Amino acid sequence: MRDRPARVADVHEIAAAMPHTTRIEGPKGNAIYQVGGKSFVFFRTPQPDAEDAETGERYADVIMIWVESEADKLALVQDPHSPFFTTDRFDGHLSVLVRASRLSSIGKAELTELIQDAWLSRASKRRGERWLAEQ
Repeated sequence: MRDRPARVADVHEIAAAMPHTTRIEGPKGNAIYQVGGKSFVFFRTPQPDAEDAETGERYADVIMIWVESEADKLALVQDPHSPFFTTDRFDGHLSVLVRASRLSSIGKAELTELIQDAWLSRASKRRGERWLAEQ
């Protein structure tokens, strides 16, 4: 079966399917997925660090996804074909940003791997090892 373009619904489905995951709502109703009280996928509200360069309009569709390491982050944001980006605000923070409107430029399989890795980066060692052993 061929991979298909990723969608926002996939982000919710994949994150919610990870074990011990809790979905909470942010102050403006934005979805936040956590494992052990630690966020691994966060639907951001519009922020001044992510805006259209021409209009100044803040992006309302930014999703923050944690990564395992700075090397993983750089691999994602430095690829010119990647929809992932970062801002100065996230220097030193192990996460990448992606606009929901650009998710279709990656496949569902890549998105799945990215979210699973995000979960692993935030889950306890015991939970992570148990999940990996079951895969």
